[in-house]
Amino acid sequence: MNGPPGEGFWQRRIRSPVKAFRAPKRSLGNLDAEAAATLIAASSDIALILDEDGIIRDVAFHSEDLARDIEDAGQWVGKPWIDTVTIESRPKVEALLKESTSRADPKWRHLNHPAADGPDVPVLYSAVRVGEEGRVVAFGRDLRAISALQQRLMDAQQSMERDYSRLRHVETRYRLLFEMSSEAVVIVDAASLRVVEANPASRTMFGAAAPSAPNQQFADLFDGDGAQAVLNLLAAVRSGGRADDVRTRLAGSEADMVVSASLFRQESTVLFLVRLAPVGAGAAEPVLPQTKSKLLKVVENAPDGLVVTDSDGAVITANAAFIDMAQIATEEQARGQSLERWLGRPGGVDLAVLMSNLRQRGSVRLFATTMQGQYGTSTDVEVSAVSVMNGGKPCFGFAIRNVGSRLAAVEQRSGRALPRSIEHVTELIGRVALKDLVREATDVIERLCIEAALELTGDNRASAAEMLGLSRQSFYVKLRRYGLGDLAPEGSG
Repeated sequence: MNGPPGEGFWQRRIRSPVKAFRAPKRSLGNLDAEAAATLIAASSDIALILDEDGIIRDVAFHSEDLARDIEDAGQWVGKPWIDTVTIESRPKVEALLKESTSRADPKWRHLNHPAADGPDVPVLYSAVRVGEEGRVVAFGRDLRAISALQQRLMDAQQSMERDYSRLRHVETRYRLLFEMSSEAVVIVDAASLRVVEANPASRTMFGAAAPSAPNQQFADLFDGDGAQAVLNLLAAVRSGGRADDVRTRLAGSEADMVVSASLFRQESTVLFLVRLAPVGAGAAEPVLPQTKSKLLKVVENAPDGLVVTDSDGAVITANAAFIDMAQIATEEQARGQSLERWLGRPGGVDLAVLMSNLRQRGSVRLFATTMQGQYGTSTDVEVSAVSVMNGGKPCFGFAIRNVGSRLAAVEQRSGRALPRSIEHVTELIGRVALKDLVREATDVIERLCIEAALELTGDNRASAAEMLGLSRQSFYVKLRRYGLGDLAPEGSG
């Protein structure tokens, strides 16, 4: 229903039996035409004065906005009233004119006027015959505000119906998925820990122990130790939002199950969605997806050392490359030991810096340090690390790469090779004293300047020496010192 309300509605809401004044001549006095016109115009939004043929002889609008909104409202005078309304309203105009000639109580009828722009303008009219000349006064009440309010109400109702329809479709899909899922799923009330609902797969899995009626205690479906493990799981999920899966056994069964749970709300009720999966006979852990198994094989056989520690730096697990770099025999020798035992320079500063950055930033890239083997060997390494959550607690993963073959050997200044750039000088921080680093940086800059001068002068050594402000003899000494170019004897330069 997009149009304004029907006239029957307004007849019930507005019209009441007309009661004439008891003594109008005494109470109103001798009203002239001007006073009567003022009263008629003030009593309605639109007032029409019609002759006995229904021709409009005069019109009054309560507001200019209403007059502008109605099409050709300024040209009504002299036109039949029936021509100012829409086609479906014309029979109602005829009825109003006919009823005005009778002695019956006037009725209110809903008419529509064509609008200058937009939807039709709804007006509620009542017509009354006055005087002895057959004049008729039509009183009109603007219904646009009420019609707009009713339209918004209808739009809101339709929107609610659409929302209810979507919810019903979602509930139907959920119900179908719940019933047809091959995975055992049980809905448990978080407050009472009683079974609210169980899908057919879970009832098949529980067998004789399946919940026979709603409100059965969920823990009763498991054996003694398993029931406590499941209760601890649900408590951890309720307090922390998540928890690691637990392995347990059903009551009266020898089959092991893996139980996981998640929390959700339904209106004002908190519920657990519990999933159960059987563990294969003889399997120590639940079977991983094939893609995850491949990833674990890659990690185990990676050439870089990979190690996982707890939040305190104690080793939880490590791959074969790390075991080889640490010069230990088995992974069991590393478990529970602090990573500081192998990673970082003496003093434990490196690992402390790594752990601090991981806690603050969540990841660290290409941290330069050393790896100390069990038998005293030291290897230059780069470490990248990341912090992840495991069962509500953080753990740290470290990727350790041997970069000893890429770094220049650190020897005494007299015999060691010079770094190739300032970046290589920075790699010596922590390995060499500051005064040696300053001399190292000076040598690197001096060498780079000589190479740039030779390139700019087309390998003309005399011009390069002059460009750098050096004597030829000093320039040749520096060339020999840095091993630049194929030097000819000094006299031939």
